[in-house]
Amino acid sequence: GQKETHEFTFYFGTNKFYQLQSYNQDFEVMVPLGWGIFRWVNRYAVIPLFNFLNSFVGSYGIIILLLTIIIKLVLFPLTYKSYMSTAKMKVLKPEIDEINKKFPDREDAMKKQQAIMGLYKRAGVSPMGGCLPTLLQLPFLIALFTFFPSSFELRQQSFLWAADLSSYDSILSLPFTIPFYGDHVSLFCLLMAIANIIYVIIGDQAAMSSTSMPGMKTMMYLMPVMMLFIFNDYASGLSYYYFLSLLITIGQTLIFRQFVDDNSIHAEIQANKAKPIKKSNFQKRLEEATKKRGLNK
Repeated sequence: GQKETHEFTFYFGTNKFYQLQSYNQDFEVMVPLGWGIFRWVNRYAVIPLFNFLNSFVGSYGIIILLLTIIIKLVLFPLTYKSYMSTAKMKVLKPEIDEINKKFPDREDAMKKQQAIMGLYKRAGVSPMGGCLPTLLQLPFLIALFTFFPSSFELRQQSFLWAADLSSYDSILSLPFTIPFYGDHVSLFCLLMAIANIIYVIIGDQAAMSSTSMPGMKTMMYLMPVMMLFIFNDYASGLSYYYFLSLLITIGQTLIFRQFVDDNSIHAEIQANKAKPIKKSNFQKRLEEATKKRGLNK
């Protein structure tokens, strides 16, 4: 029997980030932009840049192209460091192979690892030097993975053969369904997979052919195939972005190869070996403690 009155607020409109934010700061969570650092990258970097480009560029395909170029320029120092680290590992590979031959048995695994780490230290090379720059680029890759499918601006926006950049760009409908792939062929996704294979082929083989990571080479060639299956149903704008990003990375790798000389890297490594190894304060204290223990015994 009692009458109750409830007040509701309804919003009927586009799911645009800044438009929702202008009504209520809490409304912005309605746009799925990822969690944690990936949402921050989208909120404070990708979306402002995307809207800035949108203010004077009419084609969203061109906007994605410019967005890709700007992001690659920002990440260029990390890409260069990653390449240089891989190039140094390639130069050191013959010496690492000699260490592997010297300690072939599993019982000598600890000695082999110590010898390899000692070589890295004398040469001034960090085995994580190529991984860290790549890891620092991951937030952008994953953030854009969530940005393109949730960007309202891309809905029903065409570019080249893609009728809708927020959906897949089917160029061929299959008379059957392939498990995990679908019943159509997305061209941007296919181009992305081909570019990825080309990048793996021209990429430095030193890390992949290392005996310490025997399955790395197979995994690197398997990744483009996995991405072909994963991205076939995703937004064509995302596949287009990854395709452009891979093309630019391939171009950067070819340019690096022209200007980075293996002989100069080898000479730098040999010069580092000739320098006395600087010991950290922790290492010094550890050695002193070890000597004291030996004297006490």
